[in-house]
Amino acid sequence: QVQLVESGGGLVQPGGSLRLSCAASGNIFSIYAMGWYRQAPGKQRELVATITNDGSTYYRDSVKGRFTIFRDNANNTVYLQMNSLKPEDTAVYYCTQTIQLRLRTRADDYWGQGTQVTVSS
Repeated sequence: QVQLVESGGGLVQPGGSLRLSCAASGNIFSIYAMGWYRQAPGKQRELVATITNDGSTYYRDSVKGRFTIFRDNANNTVYLQMNSLKPEDTAVYYCTQTIQLRLRTRADDYWGQGTQVTVSS
């Protein structure tokens, strides 16, 4: 009923930039929080950034000042602008959106398929 499609990953040199996007489609009534997680090989998935439906944001310390999360509510899309990338940012990045479907009384978390970000020279 809901599909999240991510795009924008790839290979970039240290100091470079990438923009990830995650678009939701389906029988959507409302979207609340949106966020990005990442998982590096051999490590647990970690929260990178979130944004609420009133625009409040959260960033993990290691990305503050380098990453920016923003959303386009008209298109059910969340973005992650990543600047000054470092090798330690290498991971699979997953988006998540908290979505209430039409005719439902609660919201659930939905996940994208993941996109690889590799920072290497």
